[in-house]
Order: sequence, then C-alpha cells, then structure tokens
Amino acid sequence: MDIGGATLAAVAMRDGLIDEYVIVTHPVLVGGGTPFFAALGNWDYLTLVATRTFPDGVILTRYETRR
Repeated sequence: MDIGGATLAAVAMRDGLIDEYVIVTHPVLVGGGTPFFAALGNWDYLTLVATRTFPDGVILTRYETRR
C-alpha cells in the first residue's frame, strides 16, 4: 500500500506501520508546507536500498526501516 501526504503518513509513522520509504526530491525551493517527518517522536533507523537520478535533477531514494 502506498501512502502519500504528510498528514496521513504521520499516523502510520507513529504506529510503526511503514516498512519502506520512497522519497522523491525535486530541485525546487519552497517556503511552506507540512513537515513530512515531524510526526516521529523517536528515532527510526533506515537502510538505504536504492537511489535513482533523473535527467531533470529529480532524485528518488528508497529506504527500508530497520527493526
């Protein structure tokens, strides 16, 4: 199952339901929005599984949660 958006994902993060994070980073500066990882009250240790860089500068990173 995929979950998108900081508000819905925050509930799954707090409950420890996420096994893998796929993060897409766009090379654009923005000044607002909801912080995506603010919901974490403790440390989650992640293992980098894959990265991919696209021609337009977008970077996809995939992490697995260490349990």
